[in-house]
Amino acid sequence: MTPPPSTPESHGPHGHGGGPGDAFDAHAHPHGHTHQHGPAAPVSGRLRRVIAAVLVPFAAFVGVGMLLLWPGGVPEQEDRTGVGFDRQIQDARVTEVREVPCADVGVAVRQGVSGPCELATVEVTSGPDAGRTFEEVVPPDAPQRFRTGQEVRVAHAPDAPEELQYSIFDVERSVPILLLAAIFAVAVVLVGRLRGFLALVGLIVSFAILTLFILPAILQGSNPLLVAVIGGSAIMLATLYLCHGLTARTSVAVLGTLISLVLIGFLGSAFIEWAALSGNTNDQTGLVNALYPDIEIRGLLLAGILIGSLGVLDDVTVTQTSAVWELKQAEPNASWLKLYRAGMRIGRDHIASVVNTLVLAYAGAALPLLLLFSIAGQSVGTVAFSELVAEEIVRTLVGSIGLVASVPITTVLAALVVSADREGVLPAGAAAPGRGGGGRRRRPRH
Repeated sequence: MTPPPSTPESHGPHGHGGGPGDAFDAHAHPHGHTHQHGPAAPVSGRLRRVIAAVLVPFAAFVGVGMLLLWPGGVPEQEDRTGVGFDRQIQDARVTEVREVPCADVGVAVRQGVSGPCELATVEVTSGPDAGRTFEEVVPPDAPQRFRTGQEVRVAHAPDAPEELQYSIFDVERSVPILLLAAIFAVAVVLVGRLRGFLALVGLIVSFAILTLFILPAILQGSNPLLVAVIGGSAIMLATLYLCHGLTARTSVAVLGTLISLVLIGFLGSAFIEWAALSGNTNDQTGLVNALYPDIEIRGLLLAGILIGSLGVLDDVTVTQTSAVWELKQAEPNASWLKLYRAGMRIGRDHIASVVNTLVLAYAGAALPLLLLFSIAGQSVGTVAFSELVAEEIVRTLVGSIGLVASVPITTVLAALVVSADREGVLPAGAAAPGRGGGGRRRRPRH
């Protein structure tokens, strides 16, 4: 079905362009021109009850699950090993940088590297040892260089010899990052206005659930998959309804996202088991396993697949639902099958772009790993079926299958729901179509 050229408009004083669920306000302007989704019109009471019968128990399940799994904070370690990310971090400042021969400071540089080493004097500015200074040697081939006056972060290993207790951990970069975040927030609000502001609030809610519930609950020993399902569902409910309103259209997107997440969870679990993926393939997961051996690393891998797919799923399901709603608004007499077919034509374009985006995102993240395999001269088969790359392949393909499936799932749900809503399905001033389905509209009675 190809919508008429006047799809987003209402025609004439009677506003034939309205639609169910999220209709444009036909009385706000005699021509009803708009370039964004208007506020959702109330749907029929019967449809509200059907949607509530599905989503209210699900929301209750998510709420009870969060209460039962609520961790109460990150568990404290009895001993800090001083290794990896469990080191004590303090603030410091580079007070002096001078060049010295590498041989004088006991640094052997690799062949082909020339130039002097740098000796940075660093003063600790926080913690119990504030005011203490130490020296850090920087080889000529080091990727990070330092300058006098630069703020840095230093790691403290209290069990090490005194001269080795402090070392530079990273540079202080909070100011540029926070400035960039502020520019992003201003741009979103200026362009998106209220919707943009609500999207930022949703982003804060997502980050809060991730840091206050999902991560601490996994560290407390809860099943990572169960935590990801509960936490991801809470993120989905909060962000979708916050950003898009408590409407039938949003509820259909929630249902489509939920079904697709279940499919991703099932496929991920099956293929992680079948491919014998351990999930312990890099330094980060190895360190987590060493510090918290009770964490099920394979479940952590599956949880990462679910949470990583959630954000793109939201985009696909909301877009498909909105497309069907707008198609119904453009042609109120269209059957659910006609709406489904038209929505799928839109969805196929969406599938192509989203899958490519997801694959490139994972490929970009794994680019250093792929470069290492290229340097080693390994065959494509050896690289693809090694656990390091196979884990990314499973992650990418499982997420992509879920995204592809979400398009027909959400489209058929939206088409059925928007067609089943017989009350108020037409805009104000338009009468119901004739029994024969010919689409004739009678003049409204005043």
